Amino acid sequence: MSAADTTTAKVPPARQSPPPAPAVRKKPAGRRSPGGAGTPWLLLAPCLLILALVLGYPLIRLVTLSFQEFGQSQLWGFKPAESVGFDNFSKVLGDSEFWAVVVRTVVFAAGCVIFTMVAGMLIALLLQRVSGWVKTLVNIALVASWGMPIIVATTVFKWLFDADYGILNALLSKLPGVEMVGHNWFASGPQGLAVIMLLVVWGAVPFVVITLSAGLTQVPAELEEAARLDGAGAWGVFRFVTLPILKPIIVMLTTLSVIWDMGVFPQVFVMRNGHPEAEFQLLTTYSYDRAFVVNDYAQGSAIALLTVLLLLGVVAVYMRQMLKIGDVE
Repeated sequence: MSAADTTTAKVPPARQSPPPAPAVRKKPAGRRSPGGAGTPWLLLAPCLLILALVLGYPLIRLVTLSFQEFGQSQLWGFKPAESVGFDNFSKVLGDSEFWAVVVRTVVFAAGCVIFTMVAGMLIALLLQRVSGWVKTLVNIALVASWGMPIIVATTVFKWLFDADYGILNALLSKLPGVEMVGHNWFASGPQGLAVIMLLVVWGAVPFVVITLSAGLTQVPAELEEAARLDGAGAWGVFRFVTLPILKPIIVMLTTLSVIWDMGVFPQVFVMRNGHPEAEFQLLTTYSYDRAFVVNDYAQGSAIALLTVLLLLGVVAVYMRQMLKIGDVE
């Protein structure tokens, strides 16, 4: 190789190294974000204080009364309230009337929940298949019935089922072979509770329909179409596609309905003019009668506390179901 070749030879360019990454400033280990971990509790403090005053004190007072002897003499200050241990609970649990009321309440609540959920699901599915203006009209009617005060709704139902002036008896009497004029729907407990159940379902269906309608909008149309292509009918699509997606919402609505229907009071109280007969007694009205009619506030508190414990069992089942759904997802 000559000297000329050496001088004219091309030298490959030097490989450039990438620019150095910018230095990241590490946050000092000892410093925390502004506010610290106590900020959420500070923001929640007013709400927690109100809940403690509105709910906490009555609950503590309820528990205290259930373990005392407390009647009119103690209410007016003639005698001091004395602790009696579990005597009130023993009397309540040993009373056959109490267990009859418990069974009646459970059956009543179960009927209300089943009819509410079935009717709500059917109406929600129907709203997915109607035109826009029909859906708007139905939603307006649902919101109007949902917003109606309980006392007003109960009064309307009393007029509908009135023995002398009720429109339902007049309409049924127009059917061939049916004579319902003067029929008293509240002459027997089962018929009267069926009317009250219808009232409760009528007031609860709108919330269920609106919630389920919102849930149905989250069901992917692609999954439904794929199920139909695989040969699934309407029931198969609902069972294997729609129902699993709506399961968390259904569990929530069912639990809330059980809690609300176990605590039904104004519908029974107003429908029976403030004096529910024995065959119309539910746990709420039974506790009220023991406390304010019989003037045994201690036993009334014991019944109310047992009702709270029963509802806490329902809440525990709900939490267990929601945790299972969370694990699956």
